Amino acid sequence: MENSYAELIKKIHTYFRSSRLKLSVAESCTGGLVGHLLTTQPGASEFFDSSVVSYSAESKIKLLGIKKSLIQRYGTISEETARAMAYAIRKKRKTEFSLSITGNLGPKPAEEKKVGLVFMAVDWEKETISRGMIFDGDREAVKYAAAMASLRFLGEVVEVWA
Repeated sequence: MENSYAELIKKIHTYFRSSRLKLSVAESCTGGLVGHLLTTQPGASEFFDSSVVSYSAESKIKLLGIKKSLIQRYGTISEETARAMAYAIRKKRKTEFSLSITGNLGPKPAEEKKVGLVFMAVDWEKETISRGMIFDGDREAVKYAAAMASLRFLGEVVEVWA
């Protein structure tokens, strides 16, 4: 793990642990990598509640309770779906904050969405903030970059908005 990653994870740990807040995560394209990264340092159990991997459209509907009509309208690779995932996991797990990520790792376009297109969202009681990003590289590179970007995004949100 590169040093900036370790520093980012430490920053997230420090914020959530000192604030006594809980975090839940809903992952799609990262397949559990965000949860893995959050648990690379000791003490994660003090704030990290869960990470649900809802890779398929069906799992987003059944595990998270995302409306089928939302997925039919916007697709699984969309800002709307990322926002719905973040809201759903926070409500289901009763945590103060949640993070979600969904996207297309490739190797080819899906749902008419470009390879490397990723959407992430942070949800808490006050609001939901989302972001779309495009990453270059092979599946593994995009997956890792997207997971790290989502954690940076979470760090930015809690630092500025919470």
